[in-house]
Amino acid sequence: MKVRRVGTGEDLPDFLRWCKFTSIAWRRDNSGFFYNRFPEPGTVPSEEENMDCQVYWHALGTPQDKDALVYKRSDDRELMFHPFISEDGKYLLLSVSRGTAPTNGVYYRLAREDGEFVRLLDKFDAEYGFIDNIGSVFYFQTDLNAPRGRVIAIDINAPQRKNWREIIPEQPEPLSFAAMIDQHLVVAYLKDAHHQMKVLTLDGTFVRNIDLPAMGTIGGLSGKREEREMFFAFTSFIHPPTQYRYDLREGVATVFRRSEVQVDPGKYETHQVFFTSKDGTRVPMFITHKKGLPRDGNNPVYLYGYGGFQASLLPSFGVSNILWFDHGGVLAIPNLRGGNEYGEDWHRAGMFGKKQNVFDDFIAAAEWLVNNTYTSPRKLAIAGGSNGGLLVGACMT
Repeated sequence: MKVRRVGTGEDLPDFLRWCKFTSIAWRRDNSGFFYNRFPEPGTVPSEEENMDCQVYWHALGTPQDKDALVYKRSDDRELMFHPFISEDGKYLLLSVSRGTAPTNGVYYRLAREDGEFVRLLDKFDAEYGFIDNIGSVFYFQTDLNAPRGRVIAIDINAPQRKNWREIIPEQPEPLSFAAMIDQHLVVAYLKDAHHQMKVLTLDGTFVRNIDLPAMGTIGGLSGKREEREMFFAFTSFIHPPTQYRYDLREGVATVFRRSEVQVDPGKYETHQVFFTSKDGTRVPMFITHKKGLPRDGNNPVYLYGYGGFQASLLPSFGVSNILWFDHGGVLAIPNLRGGNEYGEDWHRAGMFGKKQNVFDDFIAAAEWLVNNTYTSPRKLAIAGGSNGGLLVGACMT
């Protein structure tokens, strides 16, 4: 890692190594940052170089060998520690994980003082995403006893589970993210694999919906509890990524910056259909093409799938897709089981012994496209990468 002053473009002499899967927690006084790294290669056997994750403090302008060790665990060498600092600058927190398991713990201590970390969440029984804190009350997005997600509050002065408060209960739609902005909670839910955004009070009372330009995907949400504005990115299959500014007090979204891609979304259309898989499960699919496409069974269709590892295939923009549409092509993306479009239950319905469901969903999507005269078998291509490559190989054979 290197450090650059944004205002001047000056590169500082700081140079840090062995920083794989590293998080940075910048202290509010700009004196330096906390970070996690692995041992120096050669100091441990090669098979142990990705073990013993440790958290260090780096003071700006000092060599790495002067960095102070902040935290390590000798009793569990497979744990990973990712430091971050609360928005008020008071607490240094660690998100603690093991491998790729979708569960984590959370430890904390005061950011400006040395001392032991308090293991606030250490059972690895769910995923806990820190939202913000108001004094000693920490707000988390979690899937504990809620596979589609909820928001809870924990007072670190009374951290027993019986004292936890539920702020936003689990909803029929999966909770994608939550942020604390202008003394409100801004949340986004997945409604049939596209985002809906809402504003709520800090006790979870609904205030309003935030209208979006079309059926699409939200990303890059940023804002602070003490500020009235937030920024977010929006995209869809036919809308290039665009950044919006939203004033929470006026309830108005304005374009902050547009992509320079020259595309007229009015030339194309996306609609969502639902088909029935082999076992009767209802599965959604996005279909995008140029307006006026004939439904004569003669269109080339690119059917893309993934179906695994909680990865949701949400609307996203690609220039190559626009070229495909302009040449008469159709893009079809089904939201197969194994993803997270409907929460953890949807994920588990496509893993391990239930992996066949993913293949059946993909096959049913192809059959629906043929039966509904979008294309014919000879003009249907299937595609997928990584886990999606497994999907394609299984369906081919």
